[in-house]
Amino acid sequence: MDGLGRRLRASLRLKRGHGGPPQDNSGEALKEPERAQEHSLPNFAGGQHFFEYLLVVSLKKKRSEDDYEPIITYQFPKRENLLRGQQEEEERLLKAIPLFCFPDGNEWASLTEYPRETFSFVLTNVDGSRKIGYCRRLLPAGPGPRLPKVYCIISCIGCFGLFSKILDEVEKRHQISMAVIYPFMQGLREAAFPAPGKTVTLKSFIPDSGTEFISLTRPLDSHLEHVDFSSLLHCLSFEQILQIFASAVLERKIIFLAEGLSTLSQCIHAAAALLYPFSWAHTYIPVVPESLLATVCCPTPFMVGVQMRFQQEVMDSPMEEVLLVNLCEGTFLMSVGDEKDILPPKLQDDILDSLGQGISELKTAEQINEHVSGPFVQFFVKIVGHYASYIKREANGQGHFQERSFCKALTSKTNRRFVKKFVKTQLFSLFIQEAEKSKNPPAGYFQQKILEYEEQKKQKKPREKTVK
Repeated sequence: MDGLGRRLRASLRLKRGHGGPPQDNSGEALKEPERAQEHSLPNFAGGQHFFEYLLVVSLKKKRSEDDYEPIITYQFPKRENLLRGQQEEEERLLKAIPLFCFPDGNEWASLTEYPRETFSFVLTNVDGSRKIGYCRRLLPAGPGPRLPKVYCIISCIGCFGLFSKILDEVEKRHQISMAVIYPFMQGLREAAFPAPGKTVTLKSFIPDSGTEFISLTRPLDSHLEHVDFSSLLHCLSFEQILQIFASAVLERKIIFLAEGLSTLSQCIHAAAALLYPFSWAHTYIPVVPESLLATVCCPTPFMVGVQMRFQQEVMDSPMEEVLLVNLCEGTFLMSVGDEKDILPPKLQDDILDSLGQGISELKTAEQINEHVSGPFVQFFVKIVGHYASYIKREANGQGHFQERSFCKALTSKTNRRFVKKFVKTQLFSLFIQEAEKSKNPPAGYFQQKILEYEEQKKQKKPREKTVK
């Protein structure tokens, strides 16, 4: 792994980009891409800029070789008058991006048909701020065999569905002329990112079509705006999803295999999103580039996606205690063996019962997301929702978590046994550290569900007394 680390540090050590999050630590480097935490994206209230760059990444033949290499052939905006440090920073960022637009390697041939794919990647700073790459890979219009290219939007905002719609508009304009893209992206760049539930409308002129009004609406429930559970449900059963969740909760190594970049990207985002309100803090690469396949030998926890063409290479790698998920076949190729026994049985049954109720009646992506996410959020409400009562605060407001008392408060032995393991994870440690800093529980979706659950318990007690 030393060789892998050297390659990453040499090619992908990037500073924080200007025009993104606050620049108080502008000298710090970006983490290597396998440390990216894509599911744990900032909860933007609105008003941010939509994007930093629109890039087109194309395949160009290497000199005196049969292989191709991905290079940036279009960039908007072109930044001028940058300071030396800013210019070096931009060059490092733009050098890293093509690797993740074409993670499948350099062996390509011209094609007449190619299914378009939408996927994303993340580069994460050491302070946790992120740049997300939203990608649309397709075969450009034209006669005869040709090579695919990628449109890539770089943003510090996490909202996959909204950026997918923006990529639709970019693709439509590119079929006419690259010149038609500029006014649309300029208008988007000048618009403020909407708050949850709000819409921004752009006016755009297209030759031969006239003026169009494009509405971009942000989901009201922002904690699910970067995820779509449909692909995960299509590939796996509820029981398998539950076992993946159990493995992730204990921060194990998880590898997803699939042929399509879109399937890999969507499924790994979905798996990570099940951990809400907790955030995966370990190695995380939705689609592992061929040059970084040695990541699967990493001794620390990871959650990665690998294309099916590299299955044998992955299987031949020295790995221990890995859950290897074949999304194409809906099977586990490797497992630890105890995945069904990690979670408390009663709570497992509650999740499966909730997932199975009314699934066929769901119509929209938002309804599916809420239906799938809800039971897992409720699991955490039941198991750790009492955390705030066990943070003892000093006069200055600094909190100290009372771990032993917190665990003892659970009356169920199986729940208590599980929680004693869970509190030792980095998932829980990072969550509780933030809670210790805050004088009041954060007013978010998870806290809302905790309050609803506590109210239900209060109403249930008088009814139980009446029955007695």
